[in-house]
Amino acid sequence: MVVIFFIVLIVGFIDDNSFMHRFDRRSRMSQLRREIETYKAQYETADCCLREMDANPKAIEKMARERYFMKRPGEDVFVIIDSEDDVSETAPTDSSVR
Repeated sequence: MVVIFFIVLIVGFIDDNSFMHRFDRRSRMSQLRREIETYKAQYETADCCLREMDANPKAIEKMARERYFMKRPGEDVFVIIDSEDDVSETAPTDSSVR
């Protein structure tokens, strides 16, 4: 009975191929698969945006204006922010943009 107990203890908990290690590896693998799917979706979005910018020069200007608050000489840009939390994320660092 004692031998059987030690075998179950070794196979179930201590060994590198134990049930606990298998469970941990399986959960880690499912987490990594979810991350892969997330990164694939981000890649597809970025690839689509890149293709659009290659095909359409106006898309580059649109992205520069929306994301980086760039402007043409003589233009005024007004940035409207809903909450104080968004200020650090979206506020331009260039002092010429007001």
